[in-house]
Amino acid sequence: MILLDTTATPVIAHRGASGCCPENTLLAFETGLDQGADALELDVRLSADGIPVVIHDAEVDRTTTGSGPVSGFTAEELARLDAGAGQGVPRLEEVLTALPAVPLIIEVKETMAAPAVASTLELHGVGDRVLVGSFEQQALRPFSRAGFPRAASRQETARFWLGSRIGWAPRGRGFAAFTVPVQQGRVTVVDRSFAKWAGRRGKPVHVWTVDDRSEAERLRMIGVQGIITNFPERMRNLPTS
Repeated sequence: MILLDTTATPVIAHRGASGCCPENTLLAFETGLDQGADALELDVRLSADGIPVVIHDAEVDRTTTGSGPVSGFTAEELARLDAGAGQGVPRLEEVLTALPAVPLIIEVKETMAAPAVASTLELHGVGDRVLVGSFEQQALRPFSRAGFPRAASRQETARFWLGSRIGWAPRGRGFAAFTVPVQQGRVTVVDRSFAKWAGRRGKPVHVWTVDDRSEAERLRMIGVQGIITNFPERMRNLPTS
């Protein structure tokens, strides 16, 4: 799978082509693929009726005409909200069905959503094309038990980063890849040393959110695999290291 291949250099559409379409909607995902993305990144939370839905924020206010917490709406109600361009908030299973062969980075935004997300992925048999991520270690446990490849948690990334500083990074047996920002506050997370040690450990590095082509080229030159971007069309034919 392209997201687990250290020799691959995928362009990954961040919440779809969110630079020109309503984020985390089917339109954004389809447009991202049309613009040349090799994979998609999306976010998942739980609706009031316990269904995994694709939305980033804990509230619907920023991305739809609705107001209030995602957890206050059923999946059907979320689908009827106006996210722009005739789009609503899709269910995870709707995205999996509509895009049956597309590699996905699925970011689980809340720990309580993890069991339902894992069950949905198992039901649809998509373990060979998903990479699951979350900031929280606890949210990733159901996916490890189910055998789904997952990205490093925030704690695992911090330990690996420290190891790369001293020239001996941990092997990272529990995770398959990194999905990380270039910078976290004043700390540079992804540099040549981090990318080198990730490569030695067989862990692809996918970096968000990169919208400047020259920055994407720099990251590729230091050994980064995936460029997660709001504008996939800008990243066509990037050079590789």
